[in-house]
Amino acid sequence: MTSNPPKVNIFIPGQQSITLQGVVGTLEGMVLCPKVYQTSTIAVVCHPHSLHGGSMNNKVVTTIARTFRDLGVCSLRFNFRGVGHSVGEYAEGVGESEDLDQILQWIQQQYPGIKIILAGFSFGAYVTYRIAHKWPLVLLISVALTVNRFDFNSVPQPTCPWLILQGEQDDIVPSQVVYNWIEKLNTKPTLIRFADADHFFHGQLVELRTELQSQIKSIL
Repeated sequence: MTSNPPKVNIFIPGQQSITLQGVVGTLEGMVLCPKVYQTSTIAVVCHPHSLHGGSMNNKVVTTIARTFRDLGVCSLRFNFRGVGHSVGEYAEGVGESEDLDQILQWIQQQYPGIKIILAGFSFGAYVTYRIAHKWPLVLLISVALTVNRFDFNSVPQPTCPWLILQGEQDDIVPSQVVYNWIEKLNTKPTLIRFADADHFFHGQLVELRTELQSQIKSIL
């Protein structure tokens, strides 16, 4: 990445493909913007595990992106290393968070003073959590937080507003494990429970979208 990257307009209404620069190579991205939007905020949405079929086209990820569009906020999602046309290999969340950090730096260079929301689903929630403490975020959204599979305790807790959404029927991240972990935090995030949702929110995407809209509206 150069110190003075060329200006790229990512706030074009509709959906557009974009190529991003990661630490080890280019990354495939997608921007989704509403027809009427506020350019002062952008949401960056991260997908589930790269080695288990996760991509920026995951249904939970695209549901989150469409929710932001309907609220007048532009969203950017991208494929992690080794997924789709993104260069590189799976890097256990460390390399992926380095790429995310570089993308956020690029966004700030392109749009000085822009407000940033980070959202992640499953593995993507771990990636976003790893760098959330470094950025003055408007909001951190974590869906199906994988506290049973990755080390969350070695990373400082974010100080921004934080929303956790958890399915009670999650067979990959047991809900009680998440609740017990939250209880140990110094500052408690806002926790939304979905009684009938599994890890991938099968049959519950409308409920997820509705709850997200309500919560995000209260912060924007």
